[in-house]
Amino acid sequence: MKLQFEKIEPEAGSSFRVIHNTEAETCRVYWHYHPEYEIVYIPFGTGQRRVGTNVSCYESGELVFIGPNLPHLNFSYGKEGQYEEIVVQMRDDFMGESFLQKPELAAVKHLFDLGHKGLTFGAVTKQQVGPWLEELPDQSPFDRFLTLLRVLQHLADAPDAEPLHANGVRFDLNPKEQERINRVCQYVEQHYAEPVVIQDVADLASLTVPAFCRYFKRMTHLTFTDFVNEYRVNQARRLLHSARTVADVGFAVGFNNLSHFNKTFRAVTGQTPSAYRKALLG
Repeated sequence: MKLQFEKIEPEAGSSFRVIHNTEAETCRVYWHYHPEYEIVYIPFGTGQRRVGTNVSCYESGELVFIGPNLPHLNFSYGKEGQYEEIVVQMRDDFMGESFLQKPELAAVKHLFDLGHKGLTFGAVTKQQVGPWLEELPDQSPFDRFLTLLRVLQHLADAPDAEPLHANGVRFDLNPKEQERINRVCQYVEQHYAEPVVIQDVADLASLTVPAFCRYFKRMTHLTFTDFVNEYRVNQARRLLHSARTVADVGFAVGFNNLSHFNKTFRAVTGQTPSAYRKALLG
């Protein structure tokens, strides 16, 4: 199974991402890595965990904390039937570059350091922290932020944390390839509101257009066009919190007509922009 890079975007109105899956996800990313820290909480069931060099099984649910660029397998991989998981993804600077330097967060900073090994937690911590994680998907952005701080503090103080990834073992993630894919992602972040010319991006990656298309699909399991459109839709979700018209939002994120914006937004989110905005208003 080839190692894949996963590009993660915080959701609208938040500095981190919360995902609530209520069934086994047959998504495009399996054995993968990303620069974000990740909390995975599975309330019930048994399954396999594969984090770094560790291959083992969990019972009666799972709670793990995974550090940046530590390869891991989707916990829903190969699962059938009833399944649920809550995933939180965040950068180490999601609270600001110097936030973790505050003395009050010394334990949380230590947790982030230990996260590079990957941590699994016992039944006591799962029972304490699980209900808070279950509240996250339905909370307001501010309450969600406070709950996450509370979760991180309890994980930092947990007496039943166990490392998963063997000490001293590092995966060769090919720094040149990481730097190349990051250059491409940064280009999209800076130019998504404009027409994105694939030749320019291929030149940035020092590849021909056909070679770049094959490379990008291999790295992300997305075509470059689909990647750009997903990024534009994620930016549109942020702008739909404002009073701007749907058409204005579409043009602002790089779609050249309203029909294309509506169609792409629905393909990515399952809703039209108008329905998404209506749901925001309750």
